[in-house]
Amino acid sequence: MKTVMSWDEWAACDATKMAELVKQGEVTPTELAQQTAAAVARINPHIGSVIALFDDAIAAPETDGTRLDGPFRGIPFLMKDLGPGVKGRLQEQGSKFLRGNRPAEDAFLTTQIRHAGLNIIGRTTAPEFGVCGSVENPEIYVTRNPWNPDYTTFGSSAGAAASVAAGITPLAHATDGGGSIRIPAGSQGLIGLKSTRGVFSIAPALSDITGYVSTQGCVSRSVRDTALFVDSCRGGAPGEFMPYWKSDEAYTHIIKKDPAPLRIAVSHEWGQYRAEPHFVSELERTVRFLQELGHQVEWVTPDIDFDEAFRAQTTCYISNFAQFIQRLLEKRGLSAPPDDQVEPINIKIWQKGIDMSYSDRWKMQDVFNTTSRRLGRFYETWDMILTPTFSKPTPLMGEKKYLTLSDNPDVLDWFYTLWDIFSYTPLASLTGTPGISIPLARQTSGVPLGMHFQTRQGNDGQLLQLAAQVERALGGSFFNRALPAVHVTR
Repeated sequence: MKTVMSWDEWAACDATKMAELVKQGEVTPTELAQQTAAAVARINPHIGSVIALFDDAIAAPETDGTRLDGPFRGIPFLMKDLGPGVKGRLQEQGSKFLRGNRPAEDAFLTTQIRHAGLNIIGRTTAPEFGVCGSVENPEIYVTRNPWNPDYTTFGSSAGAAASVAAGITPLAHATDGGGSIRIPAGSQGLIGLKSTRGVFSIAPALSDITGYVSTQGCVSRSVRDTALFVDSCRGGAPGEFMPYWKSDEAYTHIIKKDPAPLRIAVSHEWGQYRAEPHFVSELERTVRFLQELGHQVEWVTPDIDFDEAFRAQTTCYISNFAQFIQRLLEKRGLSAPPDDQVEPINIKIWQKGIDMSYSDRWKMQDVFNTTSRRLGRFYETWDMILTPTFSKPTPLMGEKKYLTLSDNPDVLDWFYTLWDIFSYTPLASLTGTPGISIPLARQTSGVPLGMHFQTRQGNDGQLLQLAAQVERALGGSFFNRALPAVHVTR
């Protein structure tokens, strides 16, 4: 396939740089799309991160209204297989039950992405309905971690993170309902920002009242790419229930300045969950690094009933997901999910949640409220909270207990197995506050380990500002430009 750059040149370009090359006339959006297709052909057999490419969008990047004069200038972009719909394209959400599903219209965020100049040329893998933390159903697809294909990518933005880490594209669409942007980014050496609730629209299917924990975003290899994505794609659709956060200054400008010295609370013991010893050592090393940058970092844990918060969040996931499945069943005139088309744990979630009472839901909302208020008071004293992005090592492929293919008979026990490893990211999802995973450490396996920073509502810019300061302090590249074992340059 045709390539306009060497693979070393390709890997050295973030999205911002690619857009500059297009603006200068050195490359065209079509040439970039063709090279992305070549990258998929080169990489996908090894990690299985891309489901399909759209030949018409590769041949003609202006297809479906992509604005080639937008900030990203028509550079290639991959959409996760769940989240905002793309008109006429398959969106099967990792499930046999949704095979052949094609949205009839672009979601509002899809339109924002096109107006930003991102050329949607394909879709990436996700576990069934985005529920679990790995893509490992051989009947649908299997996605592997490019740093070491024996390990999982985590999820649910599995294909997005694997594609960016392996050098297929510099950034890709991702979604986050409990860590699904931040966790795979953390395990694959990427920037993963979950924005404040009320930054990216989740219309038309959900709102920030009905969605609660769900948000949209991207994974990238550079802080400035993530900043430009937020600047270009944020905003509410007509009829949103809640006001949308705005920034007085573009994030692409904010990140050029170091933040004032920050007060950062660091911890890893959250209720019954705690990080493994190597992670704690890497956390301590990160603390020293931040102190060298002039920040005040102290070991303090927020005064939150974490056990109560995890119970409420589990109720939220179960009840939300049960209603999502129920709507699909009603459209097809079915009384229950077919055993041969929906994975076992997802059926159990539907069974557990379909008759959940309003009283159960009200109690959940009450905990969401009290937890958010307590965290808000904490942020009156502290600017940020630092933890590892996850608490246990990235599993080897085939660790079935984390999958929705699990044979665990107790769906609550299955969820708590997830919380045992994904301990730190759900709090920001519950409270609607922003969090970011920055690639600052390694696991003993050599697979990356993200460090997770979270802050108060609407303070996304300061997270990006700190991430950019760290990026500069490391010479402009995390991991000293080390690359995954599976990469376009290899």
